[in-house]
Amino acid sequence: TSSKRTLRTLFRPPALPPPVVSKESPSQKKLLAYHKGKEEQKIVNQILIDRALEVYYIDMDEREERDAAPPITELPSTVRKYFFIKYFLFKYFFLKNCVQSNPMVPIQQQWLRSVLAMVPQSLMEGRDRELLTEDLLKEIVRDYEKSMQRCVLRRALVRPDIKELDKLEEEAPLPSLPLGLDFSSTWRNSYIKAKNQINSTLHILHPTMKTLLDFGYTAFFNFLVVDFSNCRLKGPIDCRSLKTDASLSCSKAEDKIMTTWYQRVLGLFSQPESLDGVKLDQLESFYNCVAVLLSNQLKELLQRTTEVFVKLFDLEDRRRLPIFKMDLTLDENRMEFYPSLQDLEEAILFVVDCIGQTLQNFQKVDAWLMGGTETLDAELPAHTVQWAKSTLGESISDNLEGPKQHFKGYVENYGWLVDGTAEERINTFIAEQPSFDEYT
Repeated sequence: TSSKRTLRTLFRPPALPPPVVSKESPSQKKLLAYHKGKEEQKIVNQILIDRALEVYYIDMDEREERDAAPPITELPSTVRKYFFIKYFLFKYFFLKNCVQSNPMVPIQQQWLRSVLAMVPQSLMEGRDRELLTEDLLKEIVRDYEKSMQRCVLRRALVRPDIKELDKLEEEAPLPSLPLGLDFSSTWRNSYIKAKNQINSTLHILHPTMKTLLDFGYTAFFNFLVVDFSNCRLKGPIDCRSLKTDASLSCSKAEDKIMTTWYQRVLGLFSQPESLDGVKLDQLESFYNCVAVLLSNQLKELLQRTTEVFVKLFDLEDRRRLPIFKMDLTLDENRMEFYPSLQDLEEAILFVVDCIGQTLQNFQKVDAWLMGGTETLDAELPAHTVQWAKSTLGESISDNLEGPKQHFKGYVENYGWLVDGTAEERINTFIAEQPSFDEYT
């Protein structure tokens, strides 16, 4: 055998002491068990020292230096401490590698689809955008897997408190909780309290409200304040007739609603059963709910009427477009339309204003019961009026292109006969005293 130390001779397999079979007293057994535990602990420590030394030997480059290395027991304490640190780092990175090599739960495709659903469609059009979207999804998957790996590593492996590890392993800290948010209190109690409060104050669930909804549906589902859908069949109409018909129609519709729907509403609240289950301190909120419901029904009727009227002037469907009577007049050497094109536009927009001014004098139920003067809020929303007038303005301008061209042709061909040009040319011709042949 060689006199040099080798790895095989240095790291002999540990041998446990042979078992002792004898009859001892309980105190002797306890004492022997204590000594046995200390012996086993020495053996475990020796194994750790051997493994740490193995790491130290493996770190050496030259085989001769590795064979000539002194035993661990002859090394200084600082060097032995270095060996143990190296050993624990070796074990930590080995276990970390084992944890990281385990397969992770993949991200669900439903989550990725939810992320894509929140991106506007305009940002996803084009080939370059599709490639960019694929890259972003891959980046999301990588970040997810990295986060899951860090989470599993933190839960499965405790990071040793060794300063040297900070230099070898640079890892960003985990995200902290948002500042200013208190998660200490539970939400269940506040949720139950809010739910009970809603159930006690949500008057829309009261049977009386259902009856009001039935009244409104029965009275308004096929009713319009102004209906000019058959206006084209009546032939050409003038602007004054349009205004008159709109005013009369709105007035008749308001009287009809007052004598039918509104009387049914007042009759309902004349009965004490309409307030069943409503406490005295809840009457104000209950009647406010009634007012909001009735206001919404009236607003919906006016809005639907406005939309139907604007639809008559649809540029893509001219089958129901009203026909207006326009006269081409000659007055004081001027040719013009009567009524003017501006008057025609004002007459059409007048119908929108007339619709918006209808149904504005209906009293609130509680005001009617107590002799008050408050009325329901049935005013058309400002954005609806603006939409109707802008849409009608574009349609009127487009439909008046024909009359404008017709008027322009008359002016270009015959305007000189009425604007004084012809008379001036005749007077100039006569003043020149032409001959008979020139006269003829």
